[in-house]
Amino acid sequence: MDPPVKLRTYIVEDNATIRENLIGTLEELASVEAVGVAETEDDGTNWLSSHPEEWDLAIVDLFLRQGSGLGVLAACRTRRPGQKMVVLSNYATPDVRMRCAQLGVDAVFDKSNEIDALVDYCVQHSSPAHGLEAGSGGGVSAASSGASQ
Repeated sequence: MDPPVKLRTYIVEDNATIRENLIGTLEELASVEAVGVAETEDDGTNWLSSHPEEWDLAIVDLFLRQGSGLGVLAACRTRRPGQKMVVLSNYATPDVRMRCAQLGVDAVFDKSNEIDALVDYCVQHSSPAHGLEAGSGGGVSAASSGASQ
């Protein structure tokens, strides 16, 4: 079996403690490599837009030191097929989830109780079955919907 592909991940989060804990958790539990971080909408948008071939996953908080994660998401609506955008927020209300879906977000996770789900998401998307390296579409993996014990 092929080893997991490192999921090149860019994180837009203005709280340094949360950001560092998130990076540590994802690098330890999922096959994630943090390729950069931003604390503001402008920094996140600029990096993601100017490095389109250097990231596979962007994790974006909605409330930032400057601007909004919604601006980052809107700027990245057009991206390579294999690239994923997810939101990690304390405000993952039904209205916020709907707005994120309208902006083309792949998933929304609540900081307070869905970190495990975010880790699972990263594990699933770093597996070779997802064709990360080639950015190929392919079908949906049935294995990703089952529970493991």
